[in-house]
Amino acid sequence: MMRHLLVLGGTTEGRELAAALDGRPALRVTSSLAGRVANPRLPAGEVRIGGFGGPEGLADWLRAERVDAVVDATHPFAAGMSQNAALAAAATGVPLLVLRRPGFTPVEGDRWLPVPSLAAAADLLPRRGERVLLTTGRQGIAAFAHVDGVHFIARSVDPPEPPLPPSFEVLLDRGPFTVQGEEALLRAHRIDVLVTKDSGGAATAPKLTAARGLRLPVVIVERPPVPDGVPVVPDVAGAVHWLEQLG
Repeated sequence: MMRHLLVLGGTTEGRELAAALDGRPALRVTSSLAGRVANPRLPAGEVRIGGFGGPEGLADWLRAERVDAVVDATHPFAAGMSQNAALAAAATGVPLLVLRRPGFTPVEGDRWLPVPSLAAAADLLPRRGERVLLTTGRQGIAAFAHVDGVHFIARSVDPPEPPLPPSFEVLLDRGPFTVQGEEALLRAHRIDVLVTKDSGGAATAPKLTAARGLRLPVVIVERPPVPDGVPVVPDVAGAVHWLEQLG
């Protein structure tokens, strides 16, 4: 009997999982992307783009498409989607797994300033620097729109929408990045503080190495927790093993 797996993706891990499962007999894999990036990197297999309409809409989709399991491989900060997935899985009885890459780990020489939210990061900035590299994603930029006395250089894949900070410029770019490139960027724009999220992953880690080498402080937003009671694995191998254990 054909089994149907829904991968809530949009991340490197989501694409790697779809690739690892592509072509397996008796397994249909559908990857769902939120549609917030203009030209997303598409995974192997079936792809749907767009929201479900909250937890009720997702539950309806799971029933209509006869989904047998869900892997939440969304971004570590996609807390709303993760919560919707947990509620929909509970409502339908569909097994749910969270595939979440490990967060960044500080090492000697790091000057990290952990904060619980983007709002807390914005409150901290006026006392920490005047030229900020902001790598929180375009949807997070609005949290800094009220901050005066700071010039922001924001890097994002697509152009951000208002509201934006009073002193602001945008760099359109997509990782992976290199340590040398990040050091050159920090020097060229005379950055004195980096703001980022604890998203983890190798593609964006070089900025932290570059900041360490330049002795720059890093305001790092802590990631939200995974919904209670949902099993978590840190890599694609763990997700594949979980699926195989389901039978």
